[in-house]
Amino acid sequence: MATPTPTKTPVEKSKRSHSHHHHSRDGSSFSSSLSRFEAYNRLQAAAVAFGEKLPIPEIVALGGQSDGKSSLLEALLGFRFNVREVEMGTRQPLILQMVHDPSALEPRCRFQEEHSEEYGSPVVSASTIADIIKSRTEALLKKTKTSVSPKPIIMRAEFAHCPNLIIIDTPGFVLKAKKGEPENTPEEILSMVKSLASPPHRILLFLQQSSVEWCSSLWLDSIREIDPTFRRTIVVVSKFDNRLKEFSDRWEVDRYLNASGYLGENTRPFFVALPKERNTISNDEFRRQISQVDAEVLRHLHDGIKGGYDEEKFKPYIGFCSLREYLESELQKRYKEAAPATLALLEQRCSEVNIELARIDSKIQATSDVSHLRKSAMMHAAYISNHVGVLIDGAADPSPEQWGKTTEEERSKSGLGSWPGVTTDIKPANAVLRLYGGAAFERVMHEFRCAAYSMECPPVSREKVANILLAHAGRGGGRGVTEAAAEIARTAARSWLAPLLDTACDRLAFVLGNLFDVALERNRCRESEYGKNTGNWDGYVGFHAALRHAYNRFIKDLAKQCKQLVRHHLDSVTSPYSQVCYENDFQGVFNSTASSYNKYNQASSASYCLELSDIEQVSSTARRGEERSGEHTT
Repeated sequence: MATPTPTKTPVEKSKRSHSHHHHSRDGSSFSSSLSRFEAYNRLQAAAVAFGEKLPIPEIVALGGQSDGKSSLLEALLGFRFNVREVEMGTRQPLILQMVHDPSALEPRCRFQEEHSEEYGSPVVSASTIADIIKSRTEALLKKTKTSVSPKPIIMRAEFAHCPNLIIIDTPGFVLKAKKGEPENTPEEILSMVKSLASPPHRILLFLQQSSVEWCSSLWLDSIREIDPTFRRTIVVVSKFDNRLKEFSDRWEVDRYLNASGYLGENTRPFFVALPKERNTISNDEFRRQISQVDAEVLRHLHDGIKGGYDEEKFKPYIGFCSLREYLESELQKRYKEAAPATLALLEQRCSEVNIELARIDSKIQATSDVSHLRKSAMMHAAYISNHVGVLIDGAADPSPEQWGKTTEEERSKSGLGSWPGVTTDIKPANAVLRLYGGAAFERVMHEFRCAAYSMECPPVSREKVANILLAHAGRGGGRGVTEAAAEIARTAARSWLAPLLDTACDRLAFVLGNLFDVALERNRCRESEYGKNTGNWDGYVGFHAALRHAYNRFIKDLAKQCKQLVRHHLDSVTSPYSQVCYENDFQGVFNSTASSYNKYNQASSASYCLELSDIEQVSSTARRGEERSGEHTT
């Protein structure tokens, strides 16, 4: 015969007294609680939008894929929105901001806009809510090319039948990746959830279904790694009604409810059962079924178990309503505890913002003093110019390892590649060292000389030789041949050396162009090292752009002038007038040839002509000429 159970336990009396106090509290207390909750909601939305990390008390829901986490969230909300259908489809956290609004007889859900703390238009349809969550997740994962993302989705739900809670819903733990997902998806989910649950200001709501024994729990060890003593962990045994059928005596159910040996003496899990019916029902019917299941569980423990159970010890932890009240009261308690630290942090942020605003105001006021701006700009430009000069003369700061370039990097980043007309790979001295400034300039000059000495003079076509030599040969006899040979050499030299000189000028211009950023870094280091300040020009984007443009234009004009100058020198040394300098050498070389040509000119009355065609063509042409001459003589 079952032992009679007291009709009213001390815990039940206390609970009823608390419930009576909860319903009879004055409007100012309720308003204060709601205002505090709204303030934390706004703080959370702002922190997510602007990447801030504020120690806001939050509840993080953890659990395996089939442990009933989604059903619990829907029960807390007081309505269904098909979260179960998108649980495998979402791979990012969902922050549910539940706001108890007595005037909201129907749920009003709004999603926080991307990259903003503002909320969008209210969403009423349950299927639309699920579609928004799924589409946002798919778009984000496609953009980041990952299987999970820690960036949360924030949904604010205002409803007369939901508590004031903030719960971060995380993707359920899985042992194996879903078909079509990366193999490391389970590890990615576990890592992300641990990261979300690690901050000490967050409360962990860990769900495990009742059919799993504590000794064989798959995820309990993972929770212990985050919170070894379960100091901030609320353990929830879901689908409790499935396990009730196995108990017949009081000692069995009390031992199970105690969970001793696995969770510690100070940890009391909550035991929750929820409606299994998934058909489309109204929100009122859904909440009625939740209360009905709670009542059936308590009735079974009281009447269906021989001897009942220890109501004084365990009743406050049985049923969804008990869990909901505990979560709401615990979160409000954490809000009050966190208020001083949160206020201090906000005051610090406000102080930092005020300092930044004062700095910006000072800069705005300085912009009205045109003469001061002009003087500061000229000083800044002068400092940069001086640093460029020092770098050309030779300097080792800033770090050449970071700011210097090797020969191969200079070639690739300048877009010039190899030297024109040079088939061999030029490797100048110190090619692998990262140099800048004067050292890099001298290395390019050495590379140019190596390239020039490595050139193989390309053959001159017969047509080019003929066009020059035949034009000169008829004027001045042997002297014309000498001038023709010199002209051929000059023309070849210009065509070979001109592209090489242009490339050298472009490479040197690239070395000088790189010095602008190096000079800026050197100036910044000097200012921070010696406390010297030439004016804070960080915000003057237009000025920096104009200064950089002026420097680049100067380098471009300088390269153009250098090309013109070296072309002028090349034209000078390859000019016919330069033959005066080496005429005697040419005359010595061609003396015997010139004499034979003079004799031929004196002996022949015909026009002076050289045959420069192929030998076979020369012989054929000569025979035809002799035959025609004989016929004419005859």
